[in-house]
Amino acid sequence: MAYWLAPRGAGRRTGFVKRFDSRFWTVNFPRPMVASVVTIAADALRVDAVFYKANDLAGLIWEAEDRFDHALLGYETSRDFRGCTLRFRWRSGGVMPLDAVNGPTLTIEARDAGGAARTWYVRLWNYASGAPEDAAVALDFDALAGGWAKDDPVWAGDVDRMFVSLVPPGFTNSDVPLAAPAEGWVELSGMACDGPGSVLAIGDVLVPEHRLRIATGYDDLYHLTPARVLRNMLQLGYRGAVDHYIGMSHYFRLEALGADFYVSLAGGVLNGPCAVWHRDFAAGAKALRFELILSLSYELLDRHCWNDWKQRAADGAPALTGWEPPSALLSPAHDGAMGYLRQVAQAFAGVAAEAGLRVRFQIGEPWWWVRGDGAICLYDAAAVAAYAPVPIGDVRGTLDAAQKATLDAAGAVLAQSTAQLAAAVRAVAAEAELLLLVYLPTVLTGAEVVRANLPTGWAAPAFDVLQFEDYEWVTSGRTGASAAGAAAAGARLGYPSEDQHYFAGFVEAAADAAQWRPIADAVGAARGRGAAEVFAWALPQVLRDGFTWFDLEEGDVDAFDDVRFPIALGRAASVEPAFSTSVVTAAGGAEQRNSDWADARLRFDAGPGVRGQAEMETLVAFFRARRGAAVAFRFEDPFDHSSSGMTAEPGAADQLLGIGDGARTDFPLVKSYGDQVRRITRPVAGSVRVAVAGEERASGWTLGPLGIVRFDTPPAAGAEVRAGFRFDVPVRFAEDRLSLSRATFAAGEAASVPLIEVREGL
Repeated sequence: MAYWLAPRGAGRRTGFVKRFDSRFWTVNFPRPMVASVVTIAADALRVDAVFYKANDLAGLIWEAEDRFDHALLGYETSRDFRGCTLRFRWRSGGVMPLDAVNGPTLTIEARDAGGAARTWYVRLWNYASGAPEDAAVALDFDALAGGWAKDDPVWAGDVDRMFVSLVPPGFTNSDVPLAAPAEGWVELSGMACDGPGSVLAIGDVLVPEHRLRIATGYDDLYHLTPARVLRNMLQLGYRGAVDHYIGMSHYFRLEALGADFYVSLAGGVLNGPCAVWHRDFAAGAKALRFELILSLSYELLDRHCWNDWKQRAADGAPALTGWEPPSALLSPAHDGAMGYLRQVAQAFAGVAAEAGLRVRFQIGEPWWWVRGDGAICLYDAAAVAAYAPVPIGDVRGTLDAAQKATLDAAGAVLAQSTAQLAAAVRAVAAEAELLLLVYLPTVLTGAEVVRANLPTGWAAPAFDVLQFEDYEWVTSGRTGASAAGAAAAGARLGYPSEDQHYFAGFVEAAADAAQWRPIADAVGAARGRGAAEVFAWALPQVLRDGFTWFDLEEGDVDAFDDVRFPIALGRAASVEPAFSTSVVTAAGGAEQRNSDWADARLRFDAGPGVRGQAEMETLVAFFRARRGAAVAFRFEDPFDHSSSGMTAEPGAADQLLGIGDGARTDFPLVKSYGDQVRRITRPVAGSVRVAVAGEERASGWTLGPLGIVRFDTPPAAGAEVRAGFRFDVPVRFAEDRLSLSRATFAAGEAASVPLIEVREGL
């Protein structure tokens, strides 16, 4: 298994696409309105929108720079639109028509010929022929002009983006609700772009198919066309199951109450744009043979959630997530909230069935929210009426019998709510597969929380598949907690590994791209546990960071043989530590140096240790067993193989591995050479000694793969974690050939057997 964070422009294989290709338009809008864009033909697209306020405005957008596709698949940045013409047929309904004062306007955000920022407002009606709701539009970017009377010539040589504005017929500048929600649509068909700048290069890489699955989320992808989303998934090598979270903020209908809006079933379950988008997404998934798992959680965007639907702590505060804006957690005890979720689940199950897909439905992260201070939110009015909970100040502490009984009662209510949701899905599709997703860091917070958040009512065979995610543990280095948590949850509910899925990730911010390394390791660990499927969470972050996954061929060649190069051959070896430094020398002799590597890469020549026929035969056998340069192995550096000095006896306090924070369990072995830190991935078995806060620990930790010291209990905050050890260097033969002869030895000359260090665990 391997991954790559591809930088922009890294793809060497490119194709070509017409500028204004229907797949690459996006939409945007202010809340609470919703809009979506889908492709209805190779040269046509459709925008659907629902407006709730008199000043709602949706934009149909084309960007000169591709900010949304994967680094290997995006189209080229081309800001010069001169020499291009765009023609299309415009049809619309339920939006301000072309000839109206606030009719559709092409807003061009750009710079003028002098480089000054400019915005032009081009009235589309000035370039249309036909009726206000059915017209042919022709835009020549060399002859466009903004303004009502075409009196503001456009210079299209340096454009950032352009968008067509769509507003409801009752549009004003007033921030007030419309008398009723207004649904509108626009279709652009027969789209044709001509001229010398009409063709763009586009990444056309096809990553080999692999076994890592992908998760998506409508809240993060609503602005893209389904065709664009599916293209990225397919060409990045994802196949099989796709877990699609329908989100908590963009699928519902709303009704006005004063100046606010709340989720509603008036007029249907799903809002129009969401329904159109998901029907197109499901149909596209079916055509590409993806298996769609639709996911519904117990969350709603707080600003649109009815107050009596929310879980509440004992102090009356609602259960809110840390997202901005926050989402609210729905109470499993509230009949109205749960009845609403059941109708949403049935609506989405119907979308999948209509597309001809097998209905696979995930109930995602149903739980009683636990705040950071340990307060559990199971005291809303509906919950109090259902089981009269006793006060619990901190659910992570020691609880008495009455408090445990409260958690058991809350767990029973939660299990009943999920059973009813599952039954609702099977009322639409009797053979539906039902999956339950559990977020382990929350449900395993404190010894007794499992009573409420991992209830025995979920025990097999209540669901077909039990799914886990634990990204908080993975990205904070708590690998031990990850493995132990999965084992504990699986054992409690009785689901064997073949009925389990695992979700690895996610990386919230682009600045944290280094977190993909532990996520990739977590994928491997989950496969090692026997999980039936492993998913990357989630596609938006995969696209943003250029994450590219490869499954290395397994069974043909193992990447590493955990054997040491024969000692008799290595003792007389020579060693060459090497760095890579780029040096640029100016005309005046000044230098600018850039160090490309953080650590030296070692080269060895083991040839001087080979003497005579027997040693030569041993070397040849070892070389053949490693298949030349294909398989790495251990090598003891005769000059540097100890944490103490270079070759001295190790002590438990030799090297600082890190400082405890009360949560982190994994500490990689390292050796410091002044300010330069070397990662040690091949410690010698039995040589590792560990100390925490100055005291050597003989137990309470294990040595994991690639030199990871893994604690059963996280070291306390501020505690120094130190270790001593002996170690080998992972190396491979530098070449796929080995040149030896008896004549060489007879003449007293040393053979050359070059070895090169293999980087691991970076």
